[in-house]
Amino acid sequence: MIDADPPARDSRALQRPPHGGRWRVRGRDLPLDRPLVMGILNVTPDSFSDGGQFDEPARAVAQAARMLAEGADVIDVGGESTRPQGARPVSASDEGKRVLPVIREIAARFPDAVISVDTVKSEVAEAALGAGARIVNDVSGFRLDPRMGAVCAHAGCGVVLMHSRGGISDMATFAHATYDDVVESIVHELRASLDAALAAGIDPEAIVLDPGIGFAKRAEHSLAAIAGIPRLAALGFPVLLGASRKRFIGEITGVKDPAARAPGTVGANVAGLMLGARIFRVHDVAANRQALDVAQAVLSNGHGARDIHETRDIHGARG
Repeated sequence: MIDADPPARDSRALQRPPHGGRWRVRGRDLPLDRPLVMGILNVTPDSFSDGGQFDEPARAVAQAARMLAEGADVIDVGGESTRPQGARPVSASDEGKRVLPVIREIAARFPDAVISVDTVKSEVAEAALGAGARIVNDVSGFRLDPRMGAVCAHAGCGVVLMHSRGGISDMATFAHATYDDVVESIVHELRASLDAALAAGIDPEAIVLDPGIGFAKRAEHSLAAIAGIPRLAALGFPVLLGASRKRFIGEITGVKDPAARAPGTVGANVAGLMLGARIFRVHDVAANRQALDVAQAVLSNGHGARDIHETRDIHGARG
C-alpha cells in the first residue's frame, strides 16, 4: 500500500538548488561534480534509431554491459517507443514483459549499476522499481498517470520530469509545437510537473528536469531549449539533456541516418554542459563520455581561464 499523500510543497518556494551537487536515487547519491552519462537501452521493436536491435533480453543485457564499460553512469531501459512517426501506445502488460526481464538481469549481473526505467505508466514503474530500477524517467512529466508521483515517492527513487505535450502517439510530432516563447513555456509547464512531484512527497534532491528536446518542438524550438538551459536550471534542479540522434541534428547537418549523428550529438551535449546541464542521455556512450569529460576538465580549469584574460589585458586581444 502507498501511504497517504504528505503535505504539498510548492516548487517556487525553493530559492536555492536543493540537490547540493548530487542526485539522490533510492538510497544512492550520484555526484554532479562531473557530467553524468545515461545510456539509452531501448528494448522495443520500433524506436526511431535502434528499434529491434535490443528487443531480446540477452542482446539488451550485452548492450548494457558495453555501455557500462564505456563509462555510462546510468542505464535507461525503455519499452515503449515515442518515435516521431507512427508511435503506438502499448499496454502496461506488454511494456512490462519487455523491460522487466532486462532490468532484473542487469541488476543481477551488475549490482552496482544504476538502472532507470523510461515509462509513463505507474504500474510499469512500480514493477521496474521492484526489479531493481532506481530512477523513473517519465517523458510525460507526470501528466499521463496521476498515480506516478505516489509510486515514486513511496519507492524513494530518482525522478526525471520531461517537458512534452500530448500523448504517446503524438508527443514527438509537431502537433503541439506552437509557442510564443518556447523556453518560457517549458519552464512554466515543468513547474506544474514539479508541483505535482513535490505534492506527492518526492524528495527535491531526487528530481531532475528535462526540457524535452524534439518533443513537440521543431528544430528552432529544440535549439532555443538548449540555449535556454540556464533559465530552466534557475528553478534549482539539475537539468538532463536528451539530444541524442534527434531530428534537429539531422536538419542542421544533413545527416539522414539517426545512427550516424553521434558527432552532432556530442556538439549539442558539450554546448549543453557549458550552459549548465549535468546529465546527458545518449545512445553513443563512449564518444559522449570522452567529450564531456574533456569539456568539463576545460571548464573546471579556472587558472587557465584567468591566464587567458590576463594575457589579453596585458597584450590586448589579437586581431
